Formats: sequence, structure tokens, C-alpha cells
Amino acid sequence: MNILILGSGGREHSLAWAVKQNPKCDRLIVSPGNAGIAAIAECADINILDGDAVATFAEENAISFVIVGPEAPLAAGVADRLRSAGLLVFGPSQEAAQLEASKSFTKAICDAADAPTAAYAHFTDGDAARNYIRAQGAPIVVKADGLAAGKGVIVAMTEDEALAAIDDMFDGSFGDAGAEVVIEEFMEGEEASFFVLCDGRTILPVGTAQDHKRAYDGDTGPNTGGMGAYSPAPVMTDDVTQKALDEIIQPTMDEMNKRGTPFQGVLFVGLMIKDGQPRLVEYNVRFGDPECQCLMMRLGGQILDILQACAEERLHEVKANWANDHALTIVMAAKGYPGSYEKGTAIKGLDTQPEDSSHMVFHAGTAEKDGNIVAVGGRVLSVTARGDTLAEAHEKAYAMAQNVDWDQGFYRSDIGWRAL
Repeated sequence: MNILILGSGGREHSLAWAVKQNPKCDRLIVSPGNAGIAAIAECADINILDGDAVATFAEENAISFVIVGPEAPLAAGVADRLRSAGLLVFGPSQEAAQLEASKSFTKAICDAADAPTAAYAHFTDGDAARNYIRAQGAPIVVKADGLAAGKGVIVAMTEDEALAAIDDMFDGSFGDAGAEVVIEEFMEGEEASFFVLCDGRTILPVGTAQDHKRAYDGDTGPNTGGMGAYSPAPVMTDDVTQKALDEIIQPTMDEMNKRGTPFQGVLFVGLMIKDGQPRLVEYNVRFGDPECQCLMMRLGGQILDILQACAEERLHEVKANWANDHALTIVMAAKGYPGSYEKGTAIKGLDTQPEDSSHMVFHAGTAEKDGNIVAVGGRVLSVTARGDTLAEAHEKAYAMAQNVDWDQGFYRSDIGWRAL
């Protein structure tokens, strides 16, 4: 098969790395890719938000299967355009992608499906939102309704923080994403990420993980796109997993089908778990980043067969085969992230890192310049290791991170602390 993966982050590098291990993969192209991806696949410069451009490229390169990595092309309807061109695609339709692209849409689905989630209110007016916050008090959660690259959620522990978040959103700090705002009750408990594939009929669980959203050790500092993750998540017991499937995911999928917008792709189910009861925090319609890096390290080449079965609506024929192992990812970010940071700084020591089924440095914000790997993004590398225990995966990953020579980078020293 000739396969095209859309995206340029650590998620897409890990997907490409896993897909490449499957003997069915003849030619692998990633667009736009990054410096790490370029070492294992061809990189192509296509506007991945332009469905026509992607469809034309796929036709010209005899692509058999397109895997859409990030959320933006899905929200732009790229998967629909590719399907209309007769291509096999992994990723939901534009309508179904609203489960991530619109917080208010998801809340309406949850109401209809009676899925347990936080109480909420939806606002298009700043004054009304501020009055609601004053009436509710803190802690409270303020969310930009649209896509904000994982940064449009403010968990406000004080009323002043919440009001400042409203000011930022309606002042345009989050672009169009903040033109509408959802305000939710603050949920207590332990968060976990649950990943399931759906082909419109069948639901197949493909793993659990826990992410670390805050920038600094001890879960302090601003929210980020994710500073590290580990898989599996101990809080996702068999009982909690079954409750999530029965009370949240299946009713959501049933409601999407009832509306004539069946979901086909990966559903990233963000959960808050307290006293053994899961509640929905949010849905995403793509693999998480950095959770995907842990999942791909554990799943390997079988992921291509599973994604293909999902796209061909025959998930009932396959299952994910898990080893009894653990994986942990440390995100190395540019100093200053998630605020402003310097670009173009050189990263050394990557060529001495082990690369095998238990050790990988997945690239995100990297490029090659004059023979050197340079940082061009906020989250730059995902140092990932696998072990028989989480402690072993943790030890391996941190040993690798310490061998990366990058003065302008930083990383948390406590990834996995909840479980360890």
C-alpha cells in the first residue's frame, strides 16, 4: 500500500514509525512532516487544510490510504473531500468532527445521550459570561468553544482568573475559537485519556493514557498541549472502562448515528474519574499528542491493520493485541513555551540515541538546517520508552532525555508521578 499521513507533530512521527513496521506499507509519505519523519518517510509540502490539493496529490501518487493526524483538516472537511474522490480515509467527517471543533455541540450531544459530564452554560456575550461566573463562583472552567490547539481551556481556581479568561477570549486571544465560550462546573478527581476506534457501528478500545497538561513540575504553571504521558492509566480499571463505554461512548455514538452523522475514526475520550465513576471532560477526534507516542510504542505495526479495518467499516473483525507493558513519553519544549520562545536553536545528541521497539525520540517542532536539527516549534521532541513496568519505562526515558544536548529546551522531571 502507498500511505499518506497528514500532519507534522510527534503524533504523526509515532504513527509513521508504527505504520512503517507493517509489511503492507510499501511507500509512506507524510505531509508536511518534520526532520525526524524525513528520516523514515518521504515528506511532501501540501496545504493539508485544502481537500482539493490533498486529493490531487493522492491521485498523482497512487495513494491507497490516507490517515489524517491533526484536528484542523478534519474540522475543515478534508476527510469528506477525500472520500468523495474515492479514497480510503481514516478520520471523521466534518459534521462528526464537531465533537472536538465545538464544545457546545458536544454538550448538546451529551444532553441528548444522557452522558455524565460537567454542568455548563454557553455564551456569545462577554457580560453575560462574567455575570454567570460571579453567580457561580470559583473554581470554575472556562473553555473556548472552537479549536485552540489544546490551549483553549482555563481551569480557574479564583473568580479573578475566570474573569480574566473571559476577557482574553472575547478580546481575540484565541482567534475565532474564543468567539463563543462554554463555562463548566469544576470537576474533581483524576483525569485519564481513553482511546476508542469507531467505524460507525463497532467500537474498539485501543488504549488508555494519562497526560500532564501543566508546564512545570508538580502540575504547576500554565496549561500546555501536553508535557508528557504514560500508558496504560492505572485509574482506568476494567470497571471504570466498562462504565465509560456503556454510559458515555456508546450513547454518544448512538446519538451521532441518530442524527445521520455517524462517527468514523478515533475518539479521544477525556475523562474525570472520582470514586470509580467516570464523567466526560471533552472529546477529541484524533489521537492525543503526546499520548499517541505511548500508544504507538506499545501497539507497533498492527496499528495499520486496525486503522484500515476502521476505515473499511470492519472493526468487528479485528482486535488490538496488547503486551503487558508500559510506555512513557517526556516532551522536551522550547524555553518560554507555552508563551513566546526562540526558534532555530540547534539540538545535538540525537544521533547517539537508541532507536528500537523500546526507545524512540519522536520529533514534533523540528527542521533540518545546514545538516543540523533545529527547533522550530514550542513542543519539539517526545522522548519515549517502553518497559515491563512503568518504573522501567520512566528510567529509560529520562536516561535518553538527559543525553539530548539542547540548552534552549526544558522538560518536566516528574512525568508519571501519579502512578509511580
